[in-house]
Amino acid sequence: MSENTTIDPVTMQIVGNALASIADEMATTIFRTAHSTVVRDGMDFSAALCDARGETVAQAVTVPFHLGSVPVAMDHLLAKWGDKLRPGDVFVMNDPFDGGIHLQDIFIFRPVFYEETLIGFATTTAHHGDVGGRLPGSAACDNTEIFQEGIRLPWLRLFDRGEPVEAVFEVIKANVRIPRMTLGDMSAQIAATTVAERALQELAARYGVDGLANLMNGLIEHTEKLVRQEIAAWPDGTASFTDYLDSDGIERRDVKIHATVTIHGDEVTADLTESAPMVRGSLNSTRSFVQACVYQAVRAALEVEVPNTSGAFRPITILTKPGTIAHVVMPGASSMRGVTGFRVLDAVQGAIAQLIPTRVGAAGEGGNTLAVFGAERPDGTGRYIFYELVVGTWGATPRNDGNDGLTNPASLAANIPVEVAESEFPIFVESYGLIPDSGGAGQYRGGLAIQRSWRCLTPETSLIVRSDRAAHPPYGLQGGMPGSLSSNTLVSPDGTETRLPSMFSMTIGDGDTYIHHMAGGGGWGNPLDRDPQDVLDDVIDGKVSRHAAFTDYGVILHDDLTVDTDGTTKERDGRRN
Repeated sequence: MSENTTIDPVTMQIVGNALASIADEMATTIFRTAHSTVVRDGMDFSAALCDARGETVAQAVTVPFHLGSVPVAMDHLLAKWGDKLRPGDVFVMNDPFDGGIHLQDIFIFRPVFYEETLIGFATTTAHHGDVGGRLPGSAACDNTEIFQEGIRLPWLRLFDRGEPVEAVFEVIKANVRIPRMTLGDMSAQIAATTVAERALQELAARYGVDGLANLMNGLIEHTEKLVRQEIAAWPDGTASFTDYLDSDGIERRDVKIHATVTIHGDEVTADLTESAPMVRGSLNSTRSFVQACVYQAVRAALEVEVPNTSGAFRPITILTKPGTIAHVVMPGASSMRGVTGFRVLDAVQGAIAQLIPTRVGAAGEGGNTLAVFGAERPDGTGRYIFYELVVGTWGATPRNDGNDGLTNPASLAANIPVEVAESEFPIFVESYGLIPDSGGAGQYRGGLAIQRSWRCLTPETSLIVRSDRAAHPPYGLQGGMPGSLSSNTLVSPDGTETRLPSMFSMTIGDGDTYIHHMAGGGGWGNPLDRDPQDVLDDVIDGKVSRHAAFTDYGVILHDDLTVDTDGTTKERDGRRN
C-alpha cells in the first residue's frame, strides 16, 4: 500500500471533515425524526458514508458495532444489485444471512448519483422496537431459530427511481405489531439518506466526480497508513484470553468466548475459532458483527487520531469458524447476539492487554442490558412495546477511573429518561441510580454499576430480559479487582422476591416490580497504589463506603472524614493507616 501522493493533504482534510459532518447530520436527522424510544431516546442507530466502491469514508458518532458491520452489508448489496443501481433507488435489508447482524437492525442504503454517475452510498442502521416474531419486541434470548425472530428482509429495493415499492412496505406493515412505530423509524432513516444525497452531490459539484473519488480514496489510504504505522510500533507477540457468557439463552451454563490475538509487523490477527459451538438460544453472532467488535477493540488501543474510514480495518484479520457462537449459520437465532459481541470485545481486549498493557482498560459492565415490556394499554388504545436499553459503566483505564453511568465504550446508546418512559408507557420507574462499592478496586477504580427498577401497570405483560455478568464479573487488569456481579429480581405486590436468571422471557402482572442491577466495571492497577485523597473523595461522594476504603484500599478515614497524605501515612502489612 502506498499513499496517493498527488492529493493535496489540506484539501483531503477539508473533504474528510465535510464527509464526517454529513454523517453526523444524518445521525441528527434520525435522532430528530424517529418515532420509537429505542431509536429516538435510546439512540440505538448509526449512519455512515461509502464511496462508489462501497468503502466506508465517514461515520457518524454512533454505535461502533453497527458501523464496523457496514462493509459486509455493502458487499452483499453490491453483489446482488451492483449492476442495477439507479438514481432515486433506496434499498432495505435486515437478514443476518444477507449481510445483516440481526433482524431488529434494519439497514437502509441509498446509492448517490451525480449526473448519472454513482459517487457513493448513504447508509443507515437502526434497531427497531418490533419486527414481528413470537414475542413483542421480537428479540428474545430463548428464540431457537431465526424464523421465530420476525420478518426477514434480504436486500430489496425499497424505492425504485424515487417511487416507493408499495409491495415491500405492505409486507413489512403486515408483519410488525406496531406499524406506525416501525415505518416511522424507517422513514427517519430514509430522510437521513436524502440529506446525505444532497450534500454528497454538492461535494461532487465542487470537486468533480473524479476529484471527489480520488479524495475519498486518498482519505482511506491515509487512514490505513496511520493505523499500520502505530501497529508497527507495538511489540510482536501472541496472547490468548477466555471470557464467558452466563447462559446459552435458555439455561444457566458457561459459554466460552476465546480470543487469540497476534501482532506481527503492521498487522493484527484475532482468532475466535476456539469459541463455543452455536448455542440453542439467540446469542449466536454473525461473522460481520464479530468483525465489528474486533475492529473496535483494536481501534480503542490506538493513540493516534485517525479518520473513520475503512482504511482502519485493512490491517486487521479476523478468523471465525462457521457453526460457532461467533459465526452463526442457518437456521440459528441471533436476535440477542449483542451480548456476545460485548464479550468478544472483552476477550480480545483481554488478550491485547497482555501485549500492550498500558493501552487497554479493564472490562466494563458487560454490555447493555435489554428489558422489553409489551402488553395492551389499559385505556384500550392498543398495544405498546417499551424497549428499555440500560447502559452502565466503563472499566478503569491505565490513566483514569471508569466512567460511572455512561454507556460501554463500544456503544453510543443512552438510558431512556424516566420522564419519557413514564409519560409514554404504562410503566412506573421505581428507582434509578448508582450502586456504591460496585466498581472494582484499583489504582484506578472501575465505574459504578447502574440499578434501575420498573413497576408494571398492566396485566399479562410480556417481559424479555437480556443481561449478563451474574456469574462472571467484569475483569480487572494489572492487579485491579473485578467489578460487582449483576442481578435480576422480581418483587410481587405482596413483597415476595424472586431471583431471576441473567436471560429470560416471562409474563408479569399489574404491580409486579422488576429490579435490575448491572455489573460494575473492573479496576486497573494495584488498589494499594490509589491516592488516599481519591479514596476520600469517593467516600464523600458516596461511591465507596468507609468499610471498603479500608478493606479494599487500606485507607482509614478519621471521624471528620480526613486522611493524612502529608507523609505521615505508613505502610503496614500492605495496608495504609
